[in-house]
Amino acid sequence: MTSSVDPISLPPRAASNDSEIDREALARLLVEIARNVDPDHRARLKGVPTADPRMETLRQLLVGGEISELSRVTHLLDEPEQLAAAVGGVLPSAAALAPHAQLGEALAPAVERAAQRSIQKNPSTLTDILYPVFLPAIRKSIGEKIDQTFQSLNESLRHIFTWHGLKWRFEAWRTGTSFSEVVLNHSLVYRVEHVFLIHRSSGLLIAHVTAENATSEDPQLISSMLSAIQDFVRDSFNEKEQSGLDTIRFGELRLWSEVGPFATLVAVIRGNPPEELHEIIRDALLRIHEEFSQALEQFDGDSSQLADVETRLQTCVELQHADSNQGFPWLVVTAILLVLIPAGGWFFLSWQSGQRWQAYLSRLATQPGIVVSEQKMLGGQFYVAGLRDPLAADPQSLLSGTQVDPARVHSQWQFYQSLEPEFVLKRLTASLAPPDSVRLSIVDDRIVAEGEANATWINRARAAAQQLSAGGPVFDISKVRDVMSPEEREAERWQAYVSRLGTQPGIIVAEQKMRDGQFYIAGLRDPLAADPQSLLSGTEVDPARVHSHWQFYQSLESEFVLKRLTALLYPTDKVRLSIVNGRIIAEGEAPDTWIDRARAAARQLSAGGPEFDISRVRDVSPDARAAEHWQYYVSRLEAQPGIIVAQQTARGGHFYISGLRDPLAADPQALLSGTEVDPARVHSQWQFYQSLDPKFVVKRLTASLSPPKSVRLSIVQGRIVVVGEAPAGWISRAQAAADQLSADGVVLDVSQLRELNLAELNHLREAIQTTDIFFPSGRVVPGAEQTPVLDRLADQLKEFAENARKAGVTARFMLTGHSDTTGRETANASISAARAETVRALLNKRGVAPELLQVRGAGTFEPAVPENENSRTGNSTNRRVSVTVNLE
Repeated sequence: MTSSVDPISLPPRAASNDSEIDREALARLLVEIARNVDPDHRARLKGVPTADPRMETLRQLLVGGEISELSRVTHLLDEPEQLAAAVGGVLPSAAALAPHAQLGEALAPAVERAAQRSIQKNPSTLTDILYPVFLPAIRKSIGEKIDQTFQSLNESLRHIFTWHGLKWRFEAWRTGTSFSEVVLNHSLVYRVEHVFLIHRSSGLLIAHVTAENATSEDPQLISSMLSAIQDFVRDSFNEKEQSGLDTIRFGELRLWSEVGPFATLVAVIRGNPPEELHEIIRDALLRIHEEFSQALEQFDGDSSQLADVETRLQTCVELQHADSNQGFPWLVVTAILLVLIPAGGWFFLSWQSGQRWQAYLSRLATQPGIVVSEQKMLGGQFYVAGLRDPLAADPQSLLSGTQVDPARVHSQWQFYQSLEPEFVLKRLTASLAPPDSVRLSIVDDRIVAEGEANATWINRARAAAQQLSAGGPVFDISKVRDVMSPEEREAERWQAYVSRLGTQPGIIVAEQKMRDGQFYIAGLRDPLAADPQSLLSGTEVDPARVHSHWQFYQSLESEFVLKRLTALLYPTDKVRLSIVNGRIIAEGEAPDTWIDRARAAARQLSAGGPEFDISRVRDVSPDARAAEHWQYYVSRLEAQPGIIVAQQTARGGHFYISGLRDPLAADPQALLSGTEVDPARVHSQWQFYQSLDPKFVVKRLTASLSPPKSVRLSIVQGRIVVVGEAPAGWISRAQAAADQLSADGVVLDVSQLRELNLAELNHLREAIQTTDIFFPSGRVVPGAEQTPVLDRLADQLKEFAENARKAGVTARFMLTGHSDTTGRETANASISAARAETVRALLNKRGVAPELLQVRGAGTFEPAVPENENSRTGNSTNRRVSVTVNLE
């Protein structure tokens, strides 16, 4: 390779010899290199020539290869895919050369995380891997455990009632082990006579150990036969390679086999060994594999490297267990007899008591009207529960003669009505109260009524028969003849009329009765319903004898709601309202204002009326919205009682309306809410007047006449009817009001007013008003002699107030205090008022309501006796409190 850069020339210097380094030239070269590596050194190296461009060429010649290799390595580290490919190429070799301990510690966390992730993602993979290994081991372990359980159970049952059994049970309690384990330890008889260790792959005998006094044939032959038998079974039944014979039994001999990785251990056992011996043999085979694994794997018939194996096997042949002596369990039998004799006596007494209890239950079961649902004996006590008809026999009385202690019997009975004929007959007799001409009897489990009765009783009996037909015996009343009287026929006709009213939509009968040949009925009636008076035709009921009182209400039946909606909404010709499946459907085209009103009406109906569906109405005139809103408001005003619209117009975006309005009518301004009309654009002018609408007239009459509670004002067919009892004065005022209203065309009917009978009240009033409470001179508290007078007066006041309340009026009592002329007039006025207040307090203390008592002081102005007749007598008589009775 050639370069166009001139070589660096160093100043010549004479050397002492050829091998000596030119130190000055080397120093200059180093300074030049430092100057090119770090330009900051230029300022400090004064007098040194500036950098030579040829130094870059020198750098490339000296370290160019290293710089290129570093660039390649840096690029490799920056590219993960290339780095992974490079590391993957050397990773197997690195893992093979790494020390095993260090590699295992480094890879263990990653392998554990990978295995955990794999198991979480797909557990079935690990199951498939471990299934061939664990399933045979689990199956073998379960089989050994079942054999051990049956063996333990067998031995426990054999020794449970022997002397040794009691001794072994105490040992089990003392040591904390189970009884079955102690029995096996003491009772099992077994001996390990031979132990063979056979190479697994070749079938050659590795070692053989024999117990003392045990006889056997050639061990090699036995080993070969065992291997041949296992191969034969495995080949014949297509068993897996790792499977093998576990147990072979021949008479008293058992061959137990345990298979290891390289060798099989076979123990020949005589007797009945415990299942725990499997663990001992398995543990011996495991220790042999741990110590001699390499020798066992490379075994070719030479046993020289396995000389110590027989020592390990010797521990197995030393295992044996002797039987324990057994005798007849006299002590156990005696203990059992001592326990069984008292237990037998107790059992006999319990059985006898149970028999008596069962006899009592059988006696209960045969009683009509008693159903036993639950019975039990617990702790010497008897419990019974069930159903009992109140007319059935008393269960407590049935205990007599059963020898059952009543104190030990706890019963809980729920009352019910039995449907047995004798009980039903008793109830029918009590409820129907048949007359003497009717006889009730039981014939073939049927209740038969015979005789004569009126229609009312027959109807009641017929209703009772219909109720019994649901599950009780048949009640036959076909043999009872009707002996109806004329009054009863009238009552039947009246009931037919009432039933006819009850079936009319929009009419609800709340009360109906017959009295003195007259018929009275009251209830609710929709104004759109049929006229109850017209329904009398065809019933043979005299209309003149029918007195009805109906309160108007709005029915929620679909046909009435449809009529009201039609009257309220004024649907256009393009809108049709109809009833479909109990729902009111609106169809067609309408302005949005009408739709808004209909939607508001639908929301009001949803509270309890039929559904009003306006989804099929299309909006066709949004431009006329304001006019529609205004017309709706005007229509709303015109529908209001007490409001008369005289003139209304719309001009320049404003609305003008004028007319007459009753002060009791609704406020026109308040009616604007919900109409979507701007109140600021409405200009109204209303003149007050008194409407002759019956509703307003009733309100004015109620305010002016103040009718007592016994008087009721109602509107009947446009007439105002006054019904009830009232004092004569109030009746006179009502008559005057009726005469005044008649001039205006309003009928006030006071013909049904009756004068209140106040004869008894007047007698009591006279007694009250003649009673005076007297006071000593200058005192405001009456003397002790006035106490009986106050007691009698309090009783009279309370009696009068109660009788007045029943008559529909309110009683008020004025207590007036008086004084004599002794002293100044101002003092006399004060003392008279104080005396009245004192009497009021004393009467209140005796139970007279304080709101019924009013007080005033008359001073000397209302004397009972003039002062100039007898000064001494007059003064004492005028010092009093008098009572005046007023009725409201």
